[in-house]
Amino acid sequence: MTRYLLLGASGFLGRHVGDRLDAETGAEVVTAGRRAPGGPRPHRPHLPVDLAEASVDRLAALLAEAAPDVVVNAAGAVTGPPAAMAAVNTTAVGALAAALLTATPSARLVHLGSAAEYGRVEPGEPVTEETPPRPVGVYGVTKLGATEILRLARRTGLDALVLRVFNPVGPGAPASSLLGRLVEQAESAEVRLGPLADHRDFVDARDVADAVLAAATAPSDRLAEGRSEGRWLFNVGSGRARTARELVRRFLEIVGSSASVREAEPGSDRSAHVPWQRADVSAAAEALGWRPRRDLDTTLVDVWAAACAR
Repeated sequence: MTRYLLLGASGFLGRHVGDRLDAETGAEVVTAGRRAPGGPRPHRPHLPVDLAEASVDRLAALLAEAAPDVVVNAAGAVTGPPAAMAAVNTTAVGALAAALLTATPSARLVHLGSAAEYGRVEPGEPVTEETPPRPVGVYGVTKLGATEILRLARRTGLDALVLRVFNPVGPGAPASSLLGRLVEQAESAEVRLGPLADHRDFVDARDVADAVLAAATAPSDRLAEGRSEGRWLFNVGSGRARTARELVRRFLEIVGSSASVREAEPGSDRSAHVPWQRADVSAAAEALGWRPRRDLDTTLVDVWAAACAR
């Protein structure tokens, strides 16, 4: 039996991670956060905590109560005032790392980072874990701060892995995301979206959840092979770059919509000044045995099916 503590279980990625862990034989999942995940999940114990405000002592007490073998941190703030984003994305991760070393030093931490940590990269070149991070917005800066904290914490004995997730898409996509806005407008005569020319690596959220499980269960000796500090930072993407326009066009074809597309709204601040990203996922394949399994059409079909079932 492996006991998981899942932080951020009510978020988009957290919900998919929780579903994947629930489906794993021998897994017991406890969630923690400001609110319990929605839906009928009475089998999951939930521990209330506000990560943005919790002290190291509070988190240590929570960890002692949950007694996890693995902690998965899927919590994060993508928008808001810089101080609030830093509190959740950076400071809370530092407190969590300190609490883990105090209360449950043998537990593994799997932390969901972001491709936004890389920022602007060379167009046409795949992004590897050795690509120098140059985040261009508050979100990327605060997520990179957490990664660097965990880099240091590993040197004091914390078993921490970071998954840098590229552009996650899938059923239940947030209303504020490109797919979420597209779902809401798909049956309209005109779809109004932001700029769609940039290339992104769209990865199915269920493939991300598979990567979390692979990271949680990867043998430590396999992660240590060939590197003095071991492998601990992994890109999680599809390994393909597509324009957002291509995703929109294919989704409308799948839905059978004849809506015209108007690129009228401002683009996302998180995407500003980053025209290209494509993940090199070979490190995750080698060390974790993980590769993405779902193609874009499968994802888009399932997104629409989930929206119609609401």
